Amino acid sequence: MADTPLRALVADDEEPALAELVYLLQQDPRIGPIRTASDGAEALKILQDTDLDVVFCDIKMPGLDGIDLARVLSKFASRPQIVFVTAYDEHAVAAFDLEATDYVMKPVRQERLAEAVRRVVTQGAPIGLQSPEESEDEVIAVELAGVTRFVQRSTVRYVEAQGDYARLHTGQNSHLVRIPLSTLEERWRDAGFTRIHRSTLVALQHVDEMRVDGGRCSVRVGDDWLPVSRRHTRELRDLLVRSTSLK
Repeated sequence: MADTPLRALVADDEEPALAELVYLLQQDPRIGPIRTASDGAEALKILQDTDLDVVFCDIKMPGLDGIDLARVLSKFASRPQIVFVTAYDEHAVAAFDLEATDYVMKPVRQERLAEAVRRVVTQGAPIGLQSPEESEDEVIAVELAGVTRFVQRSTVRYVEAQGDYARLHTGQNSHLVRIPLSTLEERWRDAGFTRIHRSTLVALQHVDEMRVDGGRCSVRVGDDWLPVSRRHTRELRDLLVRSTSLK
């Protein structure tokens, strides 16, 4: 990582503080492209859509604060490192319990920020990078009537493409997220999700029945019957047989 500029996100609800931190980071040659967010919910949306190396995050923000954001990121299979940048020291213990790389006090000094960047570079791979078998249940942020809620991947039964977005179907509800189906397919493949149609991913553990009628295949997931395209039928059958034999 030392030879590759860090992809960073800066999150702060105070515009002057946000602009100052971005300016200071831009002076460091180890920092590459910088994204910005004005609160934790916006930061989380960016992190779900973009692979980043480090988040420089304020703690006291409206809605989803910095500590809450770090807790959500801790559920990601692969997450960026976190550097808290705050005027308050009482959250330091909680920050390091969440495996923060550093805790920088405001007002930020250039040399202190450079030390935080050095620690990020020294850490190498993102904190919590685990093999798929060891990774925790991923959490996806969804919005409903202006309220941010969190959906665990394990509760998602299947996913449908809706243009550039995807709709997550759980046992009781469905949620539209700004993530392409192709991205979820790649991210969740090792968690047991497979494509059964050009517009559908299904969680193998939630498939209750598979039926072939008149040469057309479909699977039952809860109360829903989902069509399986011809090109995916054989692969799906093999995956279901393998997953059943492992139970």
